[in-house]
Amino acid sequence: MKYGISRDARPQATLLLTAAIISIVLWFIPFAEIVTYPFRIFVTFIHEGGHAIASLLTGNSVESLSIATNASGETYTSQGGRLSQIFVASAGYLGSMAFGAFLLVLIRKAIAARFVLVGSAALVFTLTLVYGLIKPAMSGVVSSALPFTILAGTVLSLGLIAIAKFATARVASFFVSFLAVQCVLNALLDLKTVFFLSTPFAPAVPTDAVNMANATGIPALFWSITWIAIAVGILAVTMRLYVSSRNNQFQLGHQPFDQIPAVFPTTIHESQSAR
Repeated sequence: MKYGISRDARPQATLLLTAAIISIVLWFIPFAEIVTYPFRIFVTFIHEGGHAIASLLTGNSVESLSIATNASGETYTSQGGRLSQIFVASAGYLGSMAFGAFLLVLIRKAIAARFVLVGSAALVFTLTLVYGLIKPAMSGVVSSALPFTILAGTVLSLGLIAIAKFATARVASFFVSFLAVQCVLNALLDLKTVFFLSTPFAPAVPTDAVNMANATGIPALFWSITWIAIAVGILAVTMRLYVSSRNNQFQLGHQPFDQIPAVFPTTIHESQSAR
């Protein structure tokens, strides 16, 4: 059965395409990183949050989560077994991609953008409060990045809530689409960078792929290629669901995205395990 952009998906597809074009154009505008900087910090929170959640799901503990001013991040967790280490190390880049895909699904299902923004704010603030403030204070973890982590997490959370409360429905909808695009693009760009850093001729730089190599004995290059394949697969499946209406799997009653506005990279994230 052939797939195409279904009629009810066209408003959301237009919105997503607009967000993607703007994101790409900003790469070529001098000093545009000032505009995209908050989004880079947001994606880093999602990346490091992926490590933290994966650690908890595998029965380990999280000692701290910190974000640096250059948008890199570190998550210190207890070190479990080999399978746990593989899951935790993989949950950063793949977590960012999965979160972006999840936002796309919410958009396609016409979930109110305000709810999505408030939910994202709650996630960032919880990570900030628990693992950027409370747990480091309890475990005695000292990091120069923690003050910025608390500041950035608080400002991001308040900003997302402010947009949810005061922005129009069209602006809020566009903002959710832009967040989704940023998560997806940054995950792909980061994986590309990790791929090149994993080659034999690259300088020795600590990355999640290196952590995987240390845990499994399998070269970091293998893991970077595997993550890229999985990330592309997640994106392909999500986009297929996004634009299709096969068997009427998406039935939209109320569509807050009916009216679409005409118009409206990143650093390596690292996760380290504390023994």
